[in-house]
Amino acid sequence: MLNAAITFFVIALVAFLLGATGFAGISMEIGRTLLFVFLILAVISFVVSMIRGRSPRI
Repeated sequence: MLNAAITFFVIALVAFLLGATGFAGISMEIGRTLLFVFLILAVISFVVSMIRGRSPRI
């Protein structure tokens, strides 16, 4: 998911440099949303692993 967010940010930067500001804005919003979803899921996963008292699998 983090990879998809970074990809959308790169697409937004390229689109902005090429002058497609509408497409760049949409890509940036999608990337920002994916980043927030990733962060929320990472925090939830961390809290659940702290509550369960298990170390993560390697």
